[in-house]
Amino acid sequence: MALEMRGRCERCETTELPPDADARICAYECTFCVACSEALHAICPNCGGELVPRPRLLRKDPA
Repeated sequence: MALEMRGRCERCETTELPPDADARICAYECTFCVACSEALHAICPNCGGELVPRPRLLRKDPA
């Protein structure tokens, strides 16, 4: 099962979070930009879980 790479911060609603952007997620895939994650002290306001760096989706070059 793949992560849902959401493109919007759930707090400030910035849409500058493409799959390769630096973002933070919780276990339920709630997504926040770095600035909002820091303001929330890395705690998800939705579930109380830890916000951790989201893995980056690296695009492969065509062979």
